[in-house]
Amino acid sequence: MNDLINLFDFEAAALALLPAGTRDYYRGGAADELTLRANRDAWDRWQIHYRVLRDVAERDLRTEVLGEQMDWPVLIAPTAYQAMANEAGECATARAAAAFGLPMVLSTLSNRPMEDVAAAATRGLWFQLYVYRDRGVTRELIGRAQAAGCRAIVLTVDAPVGGARERDVRNGFSYPKDLPMSNLTGAGAQFSNPDLGEGGFVGYLNRMFDPSLTLRDLEWIAAETPLPVFVKGVVRADDARVMARHGARGIVVSNHGGRQLDTAPATADVLESIVQAVGPQVPVLVDGGIRRGTDIVKALALGARAVLVGRPLIWGLTVGGEAGARRVLELLRHEFDIAMALSGCNRIGEVDRSLLARAGELPPARG
Repeated sequence: MNDLINLFDFEAAALALLPAGTRDYYRGGAADELTLRANRDAWDRWQIHYRVLRDVAERDLRTEVLGEQMDWPVLIAPTAYQAMANEAGECATARAAAAFGLPMVLSTLSNRPMEDVAAAATRGLWFQLYVYRDRGVTRELIGRAQAAGCRAIVLTVDAPVGGARERDVRNGFSYPKDLPMSNLTGAGAQFSNPDLGEGGFVGYLNRMFDPSLTLRDLEWIAAETPLPVFVKGVVRADDARVMARHGARGIVVSNHGGRQLDTAPATADVLESIVQAVGPQVPVLVDGGIRRGTDIVKALALGARAVLVGRPLIWGLTVGGEAGARRVLELLRHEFDIAMALSGCNRIGEVDRSLLARAGELPPARG
């Protein structure tokens, strides 16, 4: 793996190893994949107007989100079915995250049960929640997450129905029968290991997930657990503002990695407006297309408290298991440390909006 020197190298190496169906499931987006590409391109449109003569000999990258301490401002994004990349799956990812001082957000649809992943995630585990039509199943997932020591619930709200994932349709992709969704085994095979048949995963989503969610359901989930509830899948400032009034303790700006509504806005383009809408008491996180250390600096300058990174960990798992996932995080952390120093910042609190401007513009004056 020594010849892989950035996250794009890991992606190329992983794609060469994976079978077509799994490869396209992991990397694909919805329809024409415009949002998938826009997520990456939007970070590149921002320029960092770096400061000089700032004494950056010592740098402190630590941060916190609602009391959750992390050694640098990254969480591992929820990604389903990681055992297709490596048999250790989510447990390997959790160990890699812990080695770099990071929490992990575990998908409802993980192959390894949350209790096993929690044991591996010694720097903290959050649980990403899909709301099933069967509220008993949903309630059980919340209770198990709390009992397993998860520190937050990340409620995903941008999947009332499945997106048009054309790569999966062309490939006839279906999850392997020998890799059940282990968090759902207690609910029965129709939940944890269904015969997906025609329609694949999107068919499962449309049968199982509740498309009738409203703010009342957010209030119900917030009342169901003492854990803070983050709402993931938000791209509108007015939505974020209302959710904060109805029980959301935090917001995750996300378009599901471009896998749901194609032509949705890139997360980098809406992040700042959402931060301004909810105010400083509601932490805002962001995902989507983050592949460089400079992207993390840009996200912080736009007001995010931290970022989430998902697909690159899959590429690391594919190439080298836990060691590959560690190497992905090592490369990203190194890039972030360099970007902080070259931006003239020696701690997270020094990254602000005055660092950023679009091409041909000047950044705003520092407050």
